Amino acid sequence: MAERKPPFQAQDKLAFLLSLVPYLMDHDRVTVHEAAEHFGVTDQQIRDAVSLIVVSGIPGATHQYQPEDLFDIAWDDFEQHDEIVLTNMVAIDESPRFSAREAAALIAGLQYLSALPENADRAAIASLTDKLSRGASGLPSAVAVEGSDTDETLALIRQAVDSGVQLSFDYLSSRGDFERRNVDPLRVDTVDADWYLRGWDHLREAIRTFRLDRMSRPELTTTPISRRGADVTLPDTLFAGSSDDLTVTVDVAPSALALLGEYLQEGTQPVPVDGMLRVTIRVAHFHSLKRLIASLPDVATVVGPPEARRMVRDWALAGADRYGELD
Repeated sequence: MAERKPPFQAQDKLAFLLSLVPYLMDHDRVTVHEAAEHFGVTDQQIRDAVSLIVVSGIPGATHQYQPEDLFDIAWDDFEQHDEIVLTNMVAIDESPRFSAREAAALIAGLQYLSALPENADRAAIASLTDKLSRGASGLPSAVAVEGSDTDETLALIRQAVDSGVQLSFDYLSSRGDFERRNVDPLRVDTVDADWYLRGWDHLREAIRTFRLDRMSRPELTTTPISRRGADVTLPDTLFAGSSDDLTVTVDVAPSALALLGEYLQEGTQPVPVDGMLRVTIRVAHFHSLKRLIASLPDVATVVGPPEARRMVRDWALAGADRYGELD
């Protein structure tokens, strides 16, 4: 049971009333005792607050308080059954509300957030979703975040976080290596349509980033995790450079320089060359370079080394040949 608070000071009483009114609006019918339990006050303090609320409101067009300008309750329920039911609400109803489309967009965002394992208090997200649905100016459109092949893996990651145990899975690295990994899951991020798990990799004894679509046979272990989010410092960037990274020289249009993002080598200075900017980027291997250059058509060209140019060219030619086979 919540500890009962001492009598209110004036400032505390105002804050309490400002919290009590939305609470009563969210609950069509609530007993005095239930409200007292929620706010950690006595039943009599709730009764006194309700008595004050029903003489509060805003003056109407005549600048005088008419009955419809004040809050009101179902007095029989209040006096005979100790229940609070608001029958007339003012002021708060006149505040701006989200449109149906705005509420639908926010609800979709909340559904997305609820899929992330670090959002342990998913009841709060569900409560906020319900409030958005009821508080919009119109009925929000029914929306849902599209499922993906990684949904089951995300669910297992959430279970691992909730249970405090390591997650085990087979992982195909960007270099083509297949290894079994045991990981303390710390955080899930998404870039475009790809999901990534960041966690403490017990094989490497370091923080590593794993793409969920490269994970197979994920399962919960019975081994407790040894590191939590508060125990380690996650880098601000999703991908951290490594001493094993390969260096590639690229000519990129000035307007597209920012698209290279974390691939840019730290401290590199773009050099103007024939209307382009020549920069140095770092990649884990030349195979990952193919995807990057494909995402920057007509605005990025690989300059060197020759092996990188050859691999990107051969990959592009192979793709072009596939179109001929389809025709």
